[in-house]
Amino acid sequence: MPSAPTNLDEFDHRLLQLLQRDGSATLSTLGDAVGLSASAVQRRITRYRTSGLLRQVAVVNPKALGNVTLAAVWITMERDSARAHAALCARIRAAPEVQQCYLLAGEWDYLVILASTGVAHGREVAERLFADEGNIRRYETRIVFDIIKHGLELPTGPAPRRRAPRAR
Repeated sequence: MPSAPTNLDEFDHRLLQLLQRDGSATLSTLGDAVGLSASAVQRRITRYRTSGLLRQVAVVNPKALGNVTLAAVWITMERDSARAHAALCARIRAAPEVQQCYLLAGEWDYLVILASTGVAHGREVAERLFADEGNIRRYETRIVFDIIKHGLELPTGPAPRRRAPRAR
């Protein structure tokens, strides 16, 4: 697991926010926006990458492809054992169709986001990952009709404090 820099200053928070919105921004543009030189921005980005805090990926817009079907799959395990969870997690990590997976508290144990090339492909993936496994009690799949927000931005620090309205 990457070890993030322990001390992020205000420049780091602003720079990381900008990089998450547009990873193709030039060093000069980023520097102007946060008040640093291009070389200082480059040193910080190198530090982020070296520490594992920042990685570079290409994000493809699923709406632009036109042939992507997204589905949310809710999973409840039959037995709550470390071995059963580890086996499921290994299958999920190995499946390229799995975009995201979350371990949950409550009635459902996992939420999995699948990306496939259509409903039939999504069904095949869900059956391969979940139906043939004896440790899954139940799973439900919900097809995504439309993407309202698709983001990958993470907060890097606490939200700015809002001032309370003044009493009149």
